[in-house]
Amino acid sequence: MMEHGKTIAPKKYKVGVEAALEVMGGKWKPLIIYHLMTGRKRTSELRRLIPDITQKMLTAQLRGLEKDEIVQRKVYSEVPPKVEYELTDYGWGLKPALDHLCYWGEDHLEKVHGDKFKVLEDFDYEEKGTGR
Repeated sequence: MMEHGKTIAPKKYKVGVEAALEVMGGKWKPLIIYHLMTGRKRTSELRRLIPDITQKMLTAQLRGLEKDEIVQRKVYSEVPPKVEYELTDYGWGLKPALDHLCYWGEDHLEKVHGDKFKVLEDFDYEEKGTGR
């Protein structure tokens, strides 16, 4: 890598999970990726699906995922401008890992609460305005 005329050594990782978490870790990125697994979304749709995220944070997380080639941004030349995000082929490679995290999370809720449905909201994409 070159930065301001100096060669920078690539970051060293001890295990692959470090690299994976660097790209898709944190509170918001896995949720964004999860919702994009159901199809292309506009920013406003993602905001409805993840109501606790601020617009500024959503924009920052989407830019990071775009930089890492997990999502791609499609801009339509319309007035007003229309922008949609979708997973890239590379981003789809995260699906098995996220599926396993979802299963584990549901098992964890069962273990802690006895019945996951006491604390797991019934998620309906039609209700959230995605049309899916």
